[in-house]
Amino acid sequence: MKFTVIIDDEKRIMESEENKTVKDVLDELEIPIETVVIRKNGELIIEEDEISDGDIIEVIRVIYGG
Repeated sequence: MKFTVIIDDEKRIMESEENKTVKDVLDELEIPIETVVIRKNGELIIEEDEISDGDIIEVIRVIYGG
């Protein structure tokens, strides 16, 4: 399957022969789940959601302040 991952306005086309969750992809990209919010095809999702062929995954970094 092919899917698109968008991080900081950079698009990456990724391929996988096996089913993946959002967490699997974030782990591959070495992005801690605690630092981001994820949208799949425009909808907010959780890390356990599975990715399907053609999905667009947006990784939105959370900025902490004080």
